[in-house]
Amino acid sequence: MTIIECVPNVSEGRRTEVVQALVEAMSRSPGVGLLDASSDPSHNRSVFTLVGAARALKAALLTLYALAIERIDLRTHRGAHPRIGAVDVVPFVPLQDATFEDCITLARELGHSVAERFGLPVYLYEAAALRPDRSSLDEIRRGQFEGLHTKLAQPGWEPDFGPNVPHPSAGATVIGARRLLIAYNVNLDTDQFDVARQIAAAVRASGGGLRHVKAMGVDLVHRRLVQVSMNLTDYEETTLDTVFDAVKREAERRGVAIVDSEIVGMVPARALIEAGVRYLQLEGFRLEQVLERRLSSTLTLPRRPSS
Repeated sequence: MTIIECVPNVSEGRRTEVVQALVEAMSRSPGVGLLDASSDPSHNRSVFTLVGAARALKAALLTLYALAIERIDLRTHRGAHPRIGAVDVVPFVPLQDATFEDCITLARELGHSVAERFGLPVYLYEAAALRPDRSSLDEIRRGQFEGLHTKLAQPGWEPDFGPNVPHPSAGATVIGARRLLIAYNVNLDTDQFDVARQIAAAVRASGGGLRHVKAMGVDLVHRRLVQVSMNLTDYEETTLDTVFDAVKREAERRGVAIVDSEIVGMVPARALIEAGVRYLQLEGFRLEQVLERRLSSTLTLPRRPSS
């Protein structure tokens, strides 16, 4: 069975009744599994993890768009996370028996349908991009919702599907295909936003820090803390423990301790196991030594005798 992962990011993380309505709608979608739903009031954003075949995912996501457009108005939305749309970004990731081509096709089909049904400008990004100079999510989202009118009027920034003007309340949306990534945040024991901003600048790839790391500082007003919020776009090359150590070093240089860290959404087991192996300095450890992995791959349960 072909399985694709989809991780829609929606610009609502405070009104629990809206988030719950989205969760319930996706939970009822035939052929789709809702693996996780994470919301943050400071980011004012919710991240959902769905899995299923292409046709089922497309149907579920059209329902998600309809509800989000009906209930989210970006003209009054405020939050720490950049956004251009009520449904801000929808990436597809190939999992079991799925290919990047499957995800690219699905992204483009969904983009066409969303533009046609809801009158939303749609940008395609990463592997699904129609133009290589517009594959970066950060570049597409630069200027945010408030700058969309100006951006859409600029030569070269016409959407891939839909009108050249933003939806009045829902803005635009970005749909694409990408590799698995890990959304990883480290929370600092200070309320000084500049500290988080400086550390994010030091560890992210674009600032000369760690490869495959995107990072920004976030003010967690509801916890009276600040956060280094990161995406690890190649967790095998730049690992969780490497990122944690880098943030810790930068924090210690500024006399700040780490309170905790968190993973948003799902994470591959291999990423956690290998991070633990390195921290414990386990010599010669093999993934096959993990009991659950071994059981799932080798254990055959005896059949009950037929009556």
